[in-house]
This record gives sequence, structure tokens and C-alpha cells, in this order.
Amino acid sequence: MQALKIIANYAVIAGTFTLFGLIDVARAQSQPATLPVGEVEFARGAGFAQGANQTPRTLGKGLALNEGDRLTTSDGAAAIIKLADGTRMTVRPNSEIVIQQYQFKENATDNSMVMSLLRGGMRAITGLISKNSPEAAKLRTSTATIGIRGTDFDARICLKDCGTESTKVTEKSVANSVQASAKLVGVQGEINAVDGAGSRRRLVDGGSIYPGETVETGSLAKGVLAFRDDSRLTLGAQTRFRVDNFVYDEKNPSEGRFLVSLLRGSVRALTGLIGKANTKNVGFATSTATVGIRGTGLDMDCASEGSCSFFTWLGAIEVTQNGQTALQVLQAGNGLIVTPTGIRPMSAPAPVMQDIPRPDLVPVNTKQLFGEAAVKDDEPGLFVFVRDGHIEVTTNRETIHLGKGETGFAGDNGDAIRPLLKPLFIEFDKIPMPNSKNPLLVSVLGDSGVRSSNQCK
Repeated sequence: MQALKIIANYAVIAGTFTLFGLIDVARAQSQPATLPVGEVEFARGAGFAQGANQTPRTLGKGLALNEGDRLTTSDGAAAIIKLADGTRMTVRPNSEIVIQQYQFKENATDNSMVMSLLRGGMRAITGLISKNSPEAAKLRTSTATIGIRGTDFDARICLKDCGTESTKVTEKSVANSVQASAKLVGVQGEINAVDGAGSRRRLVDGGSIYPGETVETGSLAKGVLAFRDDSRLTLGAQTRFRVDNFVYDEKNPSEGRFLVSLLRGSVRALTGLIGKANTKNVGFATSTATVGIRGTGLDMDCASEGSCSFFTWLGAIEVTQNGQTALQVLQAGNGLIVTPTGIRPMSAPAPVMQDIPRPDLVPVNTKQLFGEAAVKDDEPGLFVFVRDGHIEVTTNRETIHLGKGETGFAGDNGDAIRPLLKPLFIEFDKIPMPNSKNPLLVSVLGDSGVRSSNQCK
């Protein structure tokens, strides 16, 4: 009898352990598995991915990558990775990058991407995270933090290696010129730029505007356009403003062109060096009239359909009704309302201007936007080159904004500089782009000293 009781108790205990085992299995199956954040598309040479407290995994085509992975490449090695939001990156030789934070879900509002570049460099074409939210993507280094605004760019931490590469290039350096007509500062609310093909992009402080583009401000939005010739325009809410033609050479401002159109809304404008050098080369167009200047600060409001008002607070303007040849000259403190059927005077600015600051009263850091200084190719620090989009480089004491075609530099001393010349090691980089159709061929040609003719710079 005693033996039967022992057997029965053992059976109960065994059954209990079995039950707990089944519960544990069920719990494990119900826990969501950690999904990879991306994968390796191409790898050449020795490279590894390693998570915290994990065994290194060899970088190879199809290898899944996870948040927290540290990617390293050896001398002569490179890898192209693709992340879930469509971001692609080429990890350069002798580089180390950490996927510090990555969160992406389609149409989510809290997506984010934070990378750490510890050494070496990368070439990147960012995806949906940075395009949908200008503040969501960052690349951190020991020298500076890169704010990524939907961008195609290179980033490289240089010691003496970059200068050594430049010495092997026989071509001469080209100017690191700013291609943008203007950059936006003092942004409040949502502001977008629309190019000639209808492509729209969100603008934040430092965002670039190019000839032919239209700037659109949302409800309650405002911002200041700072042009390269030091013209300034404050845009009010619900405004559409187009840069028709902007040409400026600081060595010859009298040959410049400043032609813009107010399609809708309100603008306060202060003309710059082009207007001071040659007033005939500056013009503002609206739906009811065109405006010429004589060294001017003026307000324009076309918020009412079929009616525009003009008021000058500095210098003088010439207003010509569309379809007419006679012009009205307005001195400071005078204005006009122009409709398709007539003109009448106004003695004060339009009421909407009370909510829009005069552009000459808004502080603008021109060094951040357009400033340049001499930087040697062998200077130690962080070099960033932007093929397209907008990059913000911030050190512990300075910030510069880079647009299409611009190179920036962050020094170990905290300087943030736009070099006068584009570094040769950037201009003639042989590492394949992340969207290269045949990265192996590009790599082999690069090793042989041949640059592919279709390689993007």
C-alpha cells in the first residue's frame, strides 16, 4: 500500500513538472521574436557583425542584422547593408559602425534611427525614417553629431589616411560651392519645398532652396529665407513663393539675377547685394503687378484672391500693374492695393504683417549657412559630403548646414567648417555606392586605380 502511495505522489509531481514545461513552451511561443532590422546585400573581404555578449558573425550576403550590432570591416574589406526602411549604406574598409537604435514600422510616428560611427566611414542613401521625420535619424561620432534630413551622403573620420589618398590623385581640387539659392531659418510650423517635377520635401532650419523651387508654408507657419547675396525674405502662413531665377557671384554681384514670384500669401523682403549693385536685376512678380526695387525693404500680400497689396518700409519700389506700362513709385511709408481693375493707395502695411517679423530684425548666422574656410585634406576630424538632401553637422560649440554638393568638416577642437575646396579623397572616392548595380566590379576597378564612369560622386 505504501508503495502505491509513493508511485501516485511521483506521478502527480511528474505531471506537475510536465504541466509547467508546457506552460513555459506556450509562453516562449507567445513572446514576439526580435525581428532583424536589415541584412547584408554585398560583402567583400573580412568583416563581422556582433551583438552585445554574442559571437561575431561573418558579414556575407543575406546575413540578418539586429539592433545593437557592431559592424566592423578590415583593411580592403567593404559591405553594403539594407535596412527595413530602405536605407542603404556602404561600410568602408577599416570601419566600425554600431546600429545603436533602430525602430521602424510603416506609417508610424515614432520611427527612429541612431548610428554610431566609431572609425572609418560610410556612404549612405537614407530611407523612409529620415524622409518622413526630419529629426528621427542621426549619426554620432566622437567629434560631431550628424542630423540626417532625407539624404544621400558620405561621412568619414579621417586621421592621416584621407590626406594620403588625396596625394595619389593627380587632378586639382574644385571649389566647394554652395548650390542653393537660399536656406531657411527661424522655422515655425510645417514648411515644404516643391521642385519643378512636383517632388515635395519637408524643410527644417538650414534647409536649402534651389532655382525653380516653390516654398509652401502651412497654417500658422513662418520662416526666413536667407539668400547667398544677403537678401532676406520672411514668409507668412499659407504662402506659396517661387524662386524663378537666382544667379550670384560674390566677386561680380552686378551680373547677378534675383527674380522671384509671390503666388499666394504674404512676404516681407529686404534686398541684398545684387539689388545694391544693379537694381534692374531684381524683380518680384505677383498675380496683379510686378515690383522693381531701388535698394528696398517691402511688404507684399496676395492673400485675397485677385488682389495684392504693396508697402515699402525702406528705400523705394516701382509697381507696375500687369498688362500696363505705367509704373507707380512708392517711397518708404507708402503703399498700394492693386486689383485687375484698378489701383488705390494704402497708408499702412496690411494687418497680416503684424504677425510676420521684418527680415532685418531676425538674427541669421551666415557662417552656419554659407561660411567657408581653408581646411587641408590631411586635417584630422570628420568630413561629410552631401550628394543630395540636407545634413546638419553639430559639434560641442558650432553647427553648419550642408545642402546638395556641399562638403563640411568637424574638427577635434569643435570647429564646424565648410572647406573652401572639395577634398580630393571625396571627389575621387573609389568605394562603391550603396545602390551600385555591380559593387564587386566597382571594387575591383577601384583597386586597379580605375574609377567607374557611372559611379555617383
